[in-house]
Amino acid sequence: MARLLHLQCSPYAERSASAQLLRPILDEFTSKGLLLTTRNLAGSVLQPISTGYAQAITHPGQRNDDAFAGSEQLIGELLHSDGVLVSTPMHNFAVPAALKLWIDYVLRVGRTFVATPDGKVGLLQDRPVLVLVRSGGACTGDDARQPDFLTPYLRHVLHTIGIGNVQFSYVSGREPPDHMWAGTQRNVISFLDLLSSTGASV
Repeated sequence: MARLLHLQCSPYAERSASAQLLRPILDEFTSKGLLLTTRNLAGSVLQPISTGYAQAITHPGQRNDDAFAGSEQLIGELLHSDGVLVSTPMHNFAVPAALKLWIDYVLRVGRTFVATPDGKVGLLQDRPVLVLVRSGGACTGDDARQPDFLTPYLRHVLHTIGIGNVQFSYVSGREPPDHMWAGTQRNVISFLDLLSSTGASV
């Protein structure tokens, strides 16, 4: 059975428009055997990076396992997934603070990547990722009137830990047209169909 990690990043959580779109789709696929782990990042109690955690990262000989406990849990959820679905708003042209904190705990030298003279090399096995981006204004295409730092940043972050199979789907505007929601719905269904057909591979 395929295992999906869903990172929910909206401060509105289950009340967000994206969650309402995803709920019936995810219910349908879980009823067919998809194993779903949902991490509500905006509602979870992720502590800011502490002095102990920073010291353990920069001084491996002084490693404190307690400082790594939360990081290990998040990395473990990622490691035990066959695919990842990220539903996130765009805040101030980039990822929201909740998703940034998850990234800070998951990108860990010696655990999810190694530093080499030629740059960082990911240690994780590749897996498909679909990122649903909700923005108040158009950030892609000819109608874009604001920069998009979220897409290249998140793509680079995932590549750093070894994940290169990443797709993005955008829903923009204060009142997005129906075709945007329909397109995102099709993208999610296609993503989950492919994930379910390949099964557990990690």
